[in-house]
Amino acid sequence: MTATINPTQAEREGSVAERLLASSAELSYDPLAEVDWDAPLDASFHGASPEWSTLYGTAYWDELSESQRAELTRQESASVACTGIWFELILQQMMLREIYAMDRSSAEFQWALTEIADECRHSIMFARGTAKLNAPAYRPSRKVMELGRFYKTFASGEAAYAAILVAEEVLDVMQRDWMRDERVAPFVRTINNIHVVEESRHMKFARDEVIRAMADVGPVRRHASALLVASSAFHIVTSMVSPRAYAEAGLDVARAKREAAGNEHYKSMLRSSCRGLMEFLHSAGLLTKPAMAIYKRANLL
Repeated sequence: MTATINPTQAEREGSVAERLLASSAELSYDPLAEVDWDAPLDASFHGASPEWSTLYGTAYWDELSESQRAELTRQESASVACTGIWFELILQQMMLREIYAMDRSSAEFQWALTEIADECRHSIMFARGTAKLNAPAYRPSRKVMELGRFYKTFASGEAAYAAILVAEEVLDVMQRDWMRDERVAPFVRTINNIHVVEESRHMKFARDEVIRAMADVGPVRRHASALLVASSAFHIVTSMVSPRAYAEAGLDVARAKREAAGNEHYKSMLRSSCRGLMEFLHSAGLLTKPAMAIYKRANLL
């Protein structure tokens, strides 16, 4: 009988990275060519599926005209895109640090550079999309910006890749809805489609890296990483829609914030979008009780 030989760690990593490189070569997009940047903005279109608005289902939403609702979702969509840029910048810096001394000939090194190139294009795409939506350059709060600066400098291994996965998984579910919704502006749908297709490879890589990193993690580090990832998830999700978006849409900011904070429909949408993510974090050993408390605060669990 021939013995079954398990592949080495390097072979396993190479296999995943090689498949992702092949997929990227077969199906990748140039947003500058794919998105119709020259078409004028049609104000009758939404920027996101209305059901994903932070105010959908509230009394305030019921009072808004259809044009006000469309403007609100355009501003919220732009805010989400800007939050995406913020985290993609963090992601790129973490990945560059991870591969700094890596074997340049390895498939994993080449895939990491491919992913970084994807994220650069995505950030440019989101920036141009935000401008086309007639929205400002939204940013997280100063506190969150500084926390992100700390995280990108010190997070590594499972803490880095699980945080990447959290950000990408939440965006993936909502953008899958937006890209299929004919109420959403065509150029926004195209942007979302590009992001969904290319981020699916990034999520595969992040999941694989988390599993790899967790194989040798002890209980103290596991609990610390679980808290770090949950904390990053909290700040990412709670920063997606800036209060300034309500002002830009012409709404009463204080009332909009109050009703959004109590919007059970939006909270349910977030929880549904994270069901698969929570299952993965549990299987990886990163869904500890303290982490679960943070996810519940962020309405992800």
